[in-house]
Parts: sequence; C-alpha cells; structure tokens
Amino acid sequence: MSTDRRAFLMAAAAALAPTAAPAADKYAASPWRKLTDADWKKRLSPEAYDVLRREGTERPGSSPLLNEHRKGTFACAGCGLPLFKSDWKFESGTGWPSFYTAIPGALGTKTDRLLVVPRTEYHCAQCLGHQGHVFDDGPKPTGLRYCNDGVALKFVPA
Repeated sequence: MSTDRRAFLMAAAAALAPTAAPAADKYAASPWRKLTDADWKKRLSPEAYDVLRREGTERPGSSPLLNEHRKGTFACAGCGLPLFKSDWKFESGTGWPSFYTAIPGALGTKTDRLLVVPRTEYHCAQCLGHQGHVFDDGPKPTGLRYCNDGVALKFVPA
C-alpha cells in the first residue's frame, strides 16, 4: 500500500471514529462568569486581580500560604470554590504553594504558549480565574505538581 493511500485511509478512519462528547460545563451558568472586569477590580486586591484575571504571576517566595500547614482547604480567592485539600500540599522548593492533586472537577486547563515550551495552565472551573501551571515533576502518588500563585488562593481552616 502506498504511503499516500495509507495516510488517506488513516485520516478517513480517524474522521469516522466515534468521539466522546465534550463534558458538560457544570459552571457555565455561574454568576461568577458574568462579572465585568470592573466588578473584578472592585472585588480583588491589585495583586490578586493581576493573577486571577490577567494570568500574572506573583513573586516566588512572597505568599504567606507557603507556610500554611494546618488542616483545611485551599479555595479560589476569586469565588471561593474549594480547589485543594491541605493534605495534598507539599514543599516543592519553587517558591509557590504546590499540590500533587486537585479536587475533582474544580479545575480547568488550557495550553499556555507564552514561553518557548508549551505549559499546561489551570484555572478555577467556576470563575475561570488563573491559578497556576501543572507540571509532571511532583511526588507520588500522582507525579504532578500544581504550582499555584498564593494570591489566587485563600485558606479555609478545617
């Protein structure tokens, strides 16, 4: 079989293969998504606004949450959606709060191509506020490192 014919058949098979329907966005109608930029500026500190709404990054080592070790939950600073449990936090040495897993359904992702190497950016599934980036150099059991801007989180003690 020629290379052109094989490529054509593979492309046709891929086009005809059943695909899973995209998952429903359970937060699509969230009132948090209807806030205007001006609303967010009123609700958030300038630093939190820069990170959550403009995909900025706080200075490493600047978050008081680096030293937060009590039992509780880390929630989105924009809307309060719980994102991480304190048991999942670990010391990554990066200067940002880090977690090895997230609460199921709490985060959305997209590819960030701002730097030369594409990275996976994650955001709060409810308000779409930028949280950080996830890397595959974390500890067991997941091997993931959710590297979060501390200003994008608030800690809720248990």
